[in-house]
Amino acid sequence: MALVYIITLLATGIGVGFASGLLGLGGGFIMTPVQYWIFTAMGVPTDMAIKLAFGTSLLAILPTAASGTWRHHRMGAVWWRAAIIMGCSGLAGGFAGATLATHLPGEGLKIAFGVATLAAGIRMLIATPVGVEDEPEDKPWLWVAWAVPVGIVTGLLGIGGGVLMVPVMVLVLKFKMHRAVATSLAFIMIASVGGIVGYIVNGLGVPNLPPYSIGYVNLLSWALLAVTSVGMAQVGAITAHRLPARQLRYVFVGVMFYVGLRMLGAFG
Repeated sequence: MALVYIITLLATGIGVGFASGLLGLGGGFIMTPVQYWIFTAMGVPTDMAIKLAFGTSLLAILPTAASGTWRHHRMGAVWWRAAIIMGCSGLAGGFAGATLATHLPGEGLKIAFGVATLAAGIRMLIATPVGVEDEPEDKPWLWVAWAVPVGIVTGLLGIGGGVLMVPVMVLVLKFKMHRAVATSLAFIMIASVGGIVGYIVNGLGVPNLPPYSIGYVNLLSWALLAVTSVGMAQVGAITAHRLPARQLRYVFVGVMFYVGLRMLGAFG
């Protein structure tokens, strides 16, 4: 792998780690296009490149989300009961989504995801913030009902799912913003496993994969992303607890608009 690609992946890991800890995101929306560009520049066919980018992003998300979750847990912000129930449900959905993605072209899925993300961002921007007297919805069946489709999207698009799960937690389940960010990371940590397994299993035996690949997961790209993202997730998580909830909400909405427009091809 060329030096410019190595530097690019290391720098990407820094940004992904900080965004993960700060906003409860997995960071796949950053890692996927970067890896796709690198793989195609290395001569990997486009269909294989996008699946490698999805699978590798999910594996990079796992340690990054775990790092941020640990920091949020130490600050008492993770609702573990909700995270475990939703995470296990999302894990099953992630495996199904990854399996489906390996048999489908990704362009239509990207467009659908971009539209959904923009809609969620607009809804979150104009919605009335949850009052301090409100209590979060403690309904496991409702958690499962939302976690499964988010898990499927996680597997389909190689993202952690936080860009969808945080708005669901805030707007539907009435989580406070800081708790939503923290619990979303714990959800991502668990749910991403399903997608990782799906991309590995369905990629085994595929010919002409790049060196150091196990199925649709490239270990070299993963290592370069993870080595910088894990530590920066700590920094992002600490920063999140120093920002007012309203400011954190606006930062998150801004990221959602960027993600949605990027998926729709607004930035090339």
